[in-house]
Amino acid sequence: MAAWAIVLIVLAAVALLLTLLLVPFGIWFRALVSGAPVSVARLVGMRLRKIKVAMIVDAYITGKKAGLDIDIATLETHYMAKGDVIKVVNALISAHSANIELTNQTAMAIDLAGRDVLNAVRVSVNPKVIETPMISAIAKDGIELRAKARVTVRANIARLIGGAGEETIIARVGEGIVTTIGSAKEHKEVLENPDSISKKVLDKGLDTGTAFEILSIDIADVDVGRNIGAQLQMDQAEADKRVAQAKAEERRALAVALEQEMKAKTQEMRAEVIKAEAEVPKAMAEALKNGKLGVLDYYNMLNIQADTAMRNGISGGLNETAPEAPKPKK
Repeated sequence: MAAWAIVLIVLAAVALLLTLLLVPFGIWFRALVSGAPVSVARLVGMRLRKIKVAMIVDAYITGKKAGLDIDIATLETHYMAKGDVIKVVNALISAHSANIELTNQTAMAIDLAGRDVLNAVRVSVNPKVIETPMISAIAKDGIELRAKARVTVRANIARLIGGAGEETIIARVGEGIVTTIGSAKEHKEVLENPDSISKKVLDKGLDTGTAFEILSIDIADVDVGRNIGAQLQMDQAEADKRVAQAKAEERRALAVALEQEMKAKTQEMRAEVIKAEAEVPKAMAEALKNGKLGVLDYYNMLNIQADTAMRNGISGGLNETAPEAPKPKK
């Protein structure tokens, strides 16, 4: 009998030890006195599934105390899905306090989608100001204007999943500013009424498809930049000048080439003349030999050439093309 008694005592001790290890009585008692009781079986099940029991129970107690209709099993599921239970519960409490419609499923879906659900609720309660970088645009008169805007937005809980972020808001506002300034006839119109930019940009519905609702667009600063129109005209004039210079250089090169060609033709013609003149003595000799030209006729021709050369010398002119009179042979 003593042996069986010892065995029973050992088994009882082991059972008590396992119960103390598996059942977090402290957490169970805290939940009970907080008005958010949790069964011992559920606590044991969470511990066996390696869930942070204390965190889940504390979040459950906090939600119940804040008046949320929340189930601890839902919190377990969200934790096992790698969600942030504490942030979701705090977001639900903030939304409940601000009378913002936010269901448990929506908050958990937003958290699992990678969005900061708590920050989204805060931005929904307290609108956020997004400042755009300096945006450059050119009016129709060619003057560059640089504008900076502050966009006041509020988070749209319903569009947090799948909605575009702040970068899209900044890009759309920048596009609207460029379009508005570009449609102005003169840059002075924009400087006199900078609020016209805000009104036109705000009327475009830039928050469509985004996770925000645009409340206002305020132009923080407008500066006058360069005279782009004058610069473009100067660049065009410089380009036209270079084109004209290139064409003039082309014409000069053609003229030089034509001049050289004419000089070559002149030399060629002079060569032909010299060649023809070289045939004259031969013809005269042939004529003398055949009796077609007499000696007196030849001397008369020499006298005429000598008289012509003398007159040219007196008058100061020299006929380069005239052949030199041959000297009579003694």
